[in-house]
Amino acid sequence: MGAAEAPANGSLHWPAADFSRVPYKVFTAQDIYDAEQERVFRGPTWNYLALDAEIPNPGDYKTTYIGDTPVVVNRAQDGEVHAFVNRCVHRGTTLVRHQLGNADSHTCIYHHWCYDLEGNLIGVPFQRGMGGKGGMPKTFRKEDHGLARLHVGTYRGIVFGTMSDDTEPLDDYLDEPMRAYFDQLFPKPVEVLGYMRQRMPANWKLYFENLHDPYHAGLLHQFQTTFGLFTNTQAGGSVMDKLRRHRLGYSIHASEDIEATKAEYEGTTVYNESLRLRDPSIVAFHDEDGDRKAVNMMTVFPSAFFQRLSNTLATRHIRPKSPDEFELYWTYFGYADDTPELRVMRMRQVNLVGPAGLVSMEDGEAGVLVQKSLRAGGHSHSIIEMGGIGTIENQETVLTEVPVRGFWRYYCQLMGFTPD
Repeated sequence: MGAAEAPANGSLHWPAADFSRVPYKVFTAQDIYDAEQERVFRGPTWNYLALDAEIPNPGDYKTTYIGDTPVVVNRAQDGEVHAFVNRCVHRGTTLVRHQLGNADSHTCIYHHWCYDLEGNLIGVPFQRGMGGKGGMPKTFRKEDHGLARLHVGTYRGIVFGTMSDDTEPLDDYLDEPMRAYFDQLFPKPVEVLGYMRQRMPANWKLYFENLHDPYHAGLLHQFQTTFGLFTNTQAGGSVMDKLRRHRLGYSIHASEDIEATKAEYEGTTVYNESLRLRDPSIVAFHDEDGDRKAVNMMTVFPSAFFQRLSNTLATRHIRPKSPDEFELYWTYFGYADDTPELRVMRMRQVNLVGPAGLVSMEDGEAGVLVQKSLRAGGHSHSIIEMGGIGTIENQETVLTEVPVRGFWRYYCQLMGFTPD
């Protein structure tokens, strides 16, 4: 597919040049999903693969995905990190079947073709046959049949991969605002605390839209609003990279005027000051960075999210499966030198975010509700105007959807869509 060639969806109509209208078909059409795999995930983008802390030793590996392409990322004996498509070149069998582990090589269970930790083919059983019969042709060379390899880059112990030879350097792709946040979030060695994952019957872009949208946070998430973690009346904002594809969102803890908050939420069921927690430690906030940002969260296009919500730290990885299904993979971590008290706080606050998180549970359900209604959406479209229309700029308020338009602008650039 050429760089200027649009996917085969001539009926797709984007009615606004500032990306304040998004056609519903983009969430449901199989041909668009297929084009996304080629142009977005296998295109000139850096995709989150793992944390260095997950593969600290030679032979350590993790299986993951770039879009719906299965990938293995592992550390070789010399300490270098390599990544390759998790598919035996012989007959296409899934090569590595476990999520995490350690191995000195990878052997396919089907015919036992064997690969080293850099993806080179190093063993083919009965390659020369037996007694002059069978075997591979004399022209077969193992060095010509290694696994499909990715380019790998790391920043602050975060491992990214790209399948394109044309992707810009990782530092440039992240851009300065995102690198500054990584410097803050990963200032020292981390330790993985655990994992969760969930399947959701919705399009992956609905969840990524949600992560760019601070407007919903003080309305959809009643738990955090009622118990003081976040309200739409707090000071906050959004910072984006130069191409508006990534977004860092933040809010300042306890920065709202309580009386004004009561007035703004009057008539809703969201803010209820009469409710109290028997154990308020789950919403306690220890200001680790001294900036009072209890909500500090960043997306990295096309499918990664890095969060600090109060004192729970995590990554979220979006893994598309079909136009109306994706997997969300959560990795929770802390710092290796955390005190026992801070470690307990992090583990307790894991209950805030995850498949049944007291804060994040509704994000998945919102996408499911949207997907259900879009199946009969025809040529309709969404309206994304909160925060204004026109130019896509950094925001100094949480009452905005402007970063959502930034996501769509870069998505359309990769996909070859030209709005009216």
